Amino acid sequence: MLFDKFQTMADFQAELAERDVVPFGAVTEQILSPTEGVVEGHKVILAGTNNYMGLSFDPRCIAAAQAAVAKWGTGTTGSRLANGSFAEHEALEQEIARFYGVGHAIVFSTGYAATMGMCSTLAGPGDVILLDADSHASIYAGVKLSDADIIRYKHNDPDDLAKRMRRLGDRAGQTLIIAEGIYSMLGDVAPLQEIAEVKREYGGYLLVDEAHSMGVLGDTGRGAAQAAGVEDDVDFTVGTFSKSLGSIGGFCVSRHAELEAIRFCIKAYIFTASSSPSVIASTREALRIISSEPERRQKVWDNAKRLYEGLKALGLPVGPTASPVVAVEMTDRSRTIDCWKALMEAGVYVNLVIPPASPSTNFLLRNSVSAAHSAEQIDAIISAYAGLKEAGLFEPAQAA
Repeated sequence: MLFDKFQTMADFQAELAERDVVPFGAVTEQILSPTEGVVEGHKVILAGTNNYMGLSFDPRCIAAAQAAVAKWGTGTTGSRLANGSFAEHEALEQEIARFYGVGHAIVFSTGYAATMGMCSTLAGPGDVILLDADSHASIYAGVKLSDADIIRYKHNDPDDLAKRMRRLGDRAGQTLIIAEGIYSMLGDVAPLQEIAEVKREYGGYLLVDEAHSMGVLGDTGRGAAQAAGVEDDVDFTVGTFSKSLGSIGGFCVSRHAELEAIRFCIKAYIFTASSSPSVIASTREALRIISSEPERRQKVWDNAKRLYEGLKALGLPVGPTASPVVAVEMTDRSRTIDCWKALMEAGVYVNLVIPPASPSTNFLLRNSVSAAHSAEQIDAIISAYAGLKEAGLFEPAQAA
């Protein structure tokens, strides 16, 4: 039957209902601040929101959104090519291009649409796409639609990328290489210096998804490519407004003038209604704030290191380095669900990640920190994990 392929998920949902757990699509009844809310009846510290700069509740962003909705209305009711391209959309494109120091930008309605749209359009039949094996679902969705030849290279492995480029011979020059700045599940950073060296040696074009690294990496917050000093090697930068900028939407920026022609070939852009004026206005204000308040970047890294070191000191299996994304890896699904529920009851909301969303067969308790978190809140998160360890909820090897 048509619905048979969904039975595994239906069974999993039934299991969660029996255990009175709602880890996916948990309803937030109230937002009390950028770092606190009421989720499924629990007052919690929000430690799974990707609100890296803490701007979702910034009064300046809220005021900009309120003014825009009064001036422009609630929505555009059309795509950018029809009637949905307002002066504010073009203003944001100009501002984000200047932020990245390039001449061209496209604003999309969502980050997913930006990444999927660019990956499905830049390369086509006869071209080659080389993507990191741990790429985001939006990248995989896009490259599948491209009809290009798709090759995966090992995660964060420039040597494997070089080997595969070498095998392409003359075709390497028409290859699109895709990497992410910070990988969203484990928080690891791409080795962009080495990836750029491979590109310089063999040719091709480089697209970097800075969704989780914009705002938090680089001297001015442009992301992992800026931090690595390889921005001149990046042909296309895509990203989202829903992380550091606290709104919703996506973008692509490039030094290539061809981006203006590419714009009119992207189905995810052509056939999607444009962002509402209030969203565009709050995003413009947030972009101004992260450009003028670098102390926010320092704060998010202080918090990231504090959480990472605290969880590591408990003996929990975190990644190799600190990052605004700090994930605890587990191998047992039932224990992971129990830990997620216990954290909620202890007043901490984190993300529960299961395969295939996780980059391996493991399960994750995924934490993301914000510049708005206080040191006391970070310590409270660590204390909640310590309580889980004391209660024996972690797997024996993880609780040692």
